Amino acid sequence: MSRIKKLSDAELTELLKAGEEAAFTEIFNRYWKRLIAVAFNYTRDQNDAKEIVQSIFISLWDRREVLIIQTLDNYLAKAVKFAVLKSLQREKRRTEIKCSIQEQETIPVSDDVIEAKFLQEYINGIVDELPEKCRLVFKYSRNSGLSIPQISEEMNIAEKTVEAHLTKALKTIRLRLFKYGLFLYIILKFLA
Repeated sequence: MSRIKKLSDAELTELLKAGEEAAFTEIFNRYWKRLIAVAFNYTRDQNDAKEIVQSIFISLWDRREVLIIQTLDNYLAKAVKFAVLKSLQREKRRTEIKCSIQEQETIPVSDDVIEAKFLQEYINGIVDELPEKCRLVFKYSRNSGLSIPQISEEMNIAEKTVEAHLTKALKTIRLRLFKYGLFLYIILKFLA
């Protein structure tokens, strides 16, 4: 283990790409405090900063085989800044939704309504990024309520193809929600 501590960032990065858990642990130990400080500089919230850094390390491990990292410290610092930006954008959008709903209604809006609307908009954003046919199949199924045979007829494609597109769409949505910690939140909040 002491051998790992003496390795350079470049050497650790190569070991990380090879799936070496000890290299990942060493990278975490070297950088987590610094990254939390950077995230805190932007968010001014210790819990948000910790969540952002945690998501970066999860992503680093999950994507270790495909990452292109020139210098590890620069890569991690940029990842933190990008994650903070995305977090702030989500929070800004959540505030905009709350204001919009409150303008439309004279009754105070519950957090559940705001969160449900935010999640729906977030899912709509994911759906809009899907490939065209996949997106159309999903919208026909969920928005128009068409069955697989009806979608097959409407789009003039095989039912198996419709099923494949629908499966891909649902998997993509689930993965994106899971990536941002929203999947567990949805299960706990709305299905429990």
